[in-house]
Amino acid sequence: MDVLLDNLDLYGPFFWTTIKLFLISGVASLIFGTFLAGLRVSPVPVFRAVGATYVTLLRNTPLTLIFVFLVFAYPLLDILELSYFTAAVVSLTLYTSAFICEVVRSGINTVPVGQAEAARALGLTFTQILGQIVLPQAIRSVVPPLMSMLIALLKNTTIAAGFSVAEAGAIRQYLSERGDNQLIGLLWVALGFIILVAVLSLIQRALEKRWSVAR
Repeated sequence: MDVLLDNLDLYGPFFWTTIKLFLISGVASLIFGTFLAGLRVSPVPVFRAVGATYVTLLRNTPLTLIFVFLVFAYPLLDILELSYFTAAVVSLTLYTSAFICEVVRSGINTVPVGQAEAARALGLTFTQILGQIVLPQAIRSVVPPLMSMLIALLKNTTIAAGFSVAEAGAIRQYLSERGDNQLIGLLWVALGFIILVAVLSLIQRALEKRWSVAR
């Protein structure tokens, strides 16, 4: 307990940075991942190819390499300066969106094709069908895997600690500099993540209960 109390100036701000990383990246990943899923099921071959190529490339690229590119290689292009925090958000978003895309696409495939055909017969466009009919049903059916992706994202935020972002994964380094017990310090970090994951699990159960689909 002493390690925690003596270093609250680390645990508080660093975990808050982790939470901000997660929230911003999570929202961005859900939005961009859903957009990619729309490309993947688009009736336009070029859009499908673009979506499939992105997912294939990003899902098979280690997250650490994406961080390395945005932190070290991207600045050499001299396009737009990114802070370490922003680079971490972009890296996490680009990576996680590829997985979110496939989860949402699997949900879209569970919606009966007849509903889309009926909507087309009524004159609705592809965008209207996707946004008003298909996606609301698809999202409800994939709440567990979506939440699993978000939990994975939360844990992936610790990679940012290796790229100069002062978040929970960096606490051990600071404890070492202060001469505190690093093992005990890491146990408190683990407990913090367990609490955050427990909160996400409660949200998942609440959404499943509210959006339960009768089968």
